Amino acid sequence: VLMLKSLGIHDLLHFDFMDPPPAEMLIRALEQLYALGALNDRGELTKMGRRMAEFPCDPQLAKSIIIADKYQCVEQVITIGAMLTAGNAIFYRPKERAVHADNAKLNFARGGGGDHGALLRVYTEWNDADFSTQWCFENYIQAKSLMRARDIKDQFALLCERVELEISSSNDIDHFSKAFCAGYFYHAAKLATTGEYKTVKHLHTVFIHPSSVLAHEDHMPAWLCYHELAFTTKEYMRMVFPIQSTWLIEVAPHYYQQKEIQDPRKHKMPKGGTGLSQPSS
Repeated sequence: VLMLKSLGIHDLLHFDFMDPPPAEMLIRALEQLYALGALNDRGELTKMGRRMAEFPCDPQLAKSIIIADKYQCVEQVITIGAMLTAGNAIFYRPKERAVHADNAKLNFARGGGGDHGALLRVYTEWNDADFSTQWCFENYIQAKSLMRARDIKDQFALLCERVELEISSSNDIDHFSKAFCAGYFYHAAKLATTGEYKTVKHLHTVFIHPSSVLAHEDHMPAWLCYHELAFTTKEYMRMVFPIQSTWLIEVAPHYYQQKEIQDPRKHKMPKGGTGLSQPSS
């Protein structure tokens, strides 16, 4: 939708698609682009929208990359963005060495930032190891996925140049987390009193995917954002990272109201009340 808008096609509902999407889906996409600041109230591309359209990725990720300039962490966001774009096959888990693979993955999670922080550490350590295939083997990482991520990151870096984004860098986890929150704010969820996660806006029950590094935390974050939902027997949040509720007002004051970011829990959740569930085999 963003690409069509950037080509000057404004009336998408009556556009002659070869395989037209449902009108509801188009309207929802336009609403999301408006919420991201890519469209104005007349449905026209804004300056932000034109910059976002330069990036051949989801609009949410494009917005995160551009906003990263504000938090001086463009390097970290394009790295994580490239890892997310490379697919879900970053880690591998051979049955005969499952415990070793799980421990290796959790090692990357140390330091915070959820799955996004873990992906950043994987790429950074691979870079420090001179892009070694042996390092990937020892850490149960798919080398082909990392090479694909490196290519995508290089493309993102060139596109940043095109839209005049300086490749700034920050080691502060909150900085890149805020940048991603600015792009994925309508993917926010909060821990309810029942121990389950509910999406902030529509109060749908969602679960952290068992493959997430946050799936094994003793104390679950009260608030988080997810990259995408996976539908199996339940709605699972893939690639999640903790946020602070106040960030939602900071990055999307037009979308969230103060009453929506009140902490619904009256007391700390005990261990075990995590809102997690294993998918059925």
